[in-house]
Amino acid sequence: MQRRSLLHAAGATALVAATPFVRAQGSLQKFKFNLGWKIEASGAGFLLAQQRGYYKDAGLDVAIDTGNGSASAISLVGSGAYDCASADLATMIEFNVNNPGAGLKAVAIQYDLNPNAILVRKGGPIAKPADLAGKAILGQPFNASRKLFPAFAKAQGFDPSGVKWENVAPDIGDTRFVKGDFDASAYFFFTGLLNLKARGMGPEQITVFRFSDHGMKSYGNGLVANAKSMQEQGDAMKAFVKATTRGWIEAIADPKAGAAAIKAREPLASEEIEHERLKLIVDGTMKTPDTRSNGWGAASTARLQATIDETVGAFGLKSSPPVEQLWTERFLPPAADRKLKA
Repeated sequence: MQRRSLLHAAGATALVAATPFVRAQGSLQKFKFNLGWKIEASGAGFLLAQQRGYYKDAGLDVAIDTGNGSASAISLVGSGAYDCASADLATMIEFNVNNPGAGLKAVAIQYDLNPNAILVRKGGPIAKPADLAGKAILGQPFNASRKLFPAFAKAQGFDPSGVKWENVAPDIGDTRFVKGDFDASAYFFFTGLLNLKARGMGPEQITVFRFSDHGMKSYGNGLVANAKSMQEQGDAMKAFVKATTRGWIEAIADPKAGAAAIKAREPLASEEIEHERLKLIVDGTMKTPDTRSNGWGAASTARLQATIDETVGAFGLKSSPPVEQLWTERFLPPAADRKLKA
């Protein structure tokens, strides 16, 4: 009888040891993530990681929700409604300065090169950035390209104060820009190019002044996390960043797979358009010399300091936070796990 009990116990122990994933699946840790925008190519890496089960493999039950821009996403992370969000680092810096003690930090860099830009008609009166002085530019008050425009203007040596900003809803504004109502439009370049293409203005008709091509060194979006989630769910945050890194590395290597993941999440999305947008994002913000050398998600002290300096100057902030209040690398996976495939 004793021998039988021992055999039964040994068998049960072996069964548990042989099925760790089944047990983990039953106790997945919940984690809330905000995309910072609608379902489109900017979220491809996150959605691909979810589709392929990387978050579940890491022991996480990740809810991925849409957003309404960086300012909204950062407020939601700051309030604790989300553990993490994809958001513009300049907007995060502004939030932390205006909310002392908020403690938000970037735990990975999504866009190594800043995607903010000004789009103008090719062959029109604006041939170089300095020609924007005194012109009418489409851009909403919380638009990151509009808010960072003073830093862009300073880098190009012209006074931004004479610009007339046009606050028009993006869809209506795009149509009016195509008609010629505005001289220029402020956008993430990959959003603007495809929005205008959808309204009959192809890339061959547009000149793009990317801030990163004209003197600005700021990072673009990063994964922004709140202090509570970093402190109380450190293991979950690390698992999330590792699985997300894997998702983005695979989306960079295979944009078609990234576009298919978008389509799977949002059936009304155009897989063709999102594939095109994702290639713009990958080639224009992610496949950079720094990312090839240091891997996806990494940051340098010099670039982080430039991000702070340009943000403080453009936004007129009352203080300049130190780099350690902006960034932490403790949740990044090892360099070998961050290396680009292509």
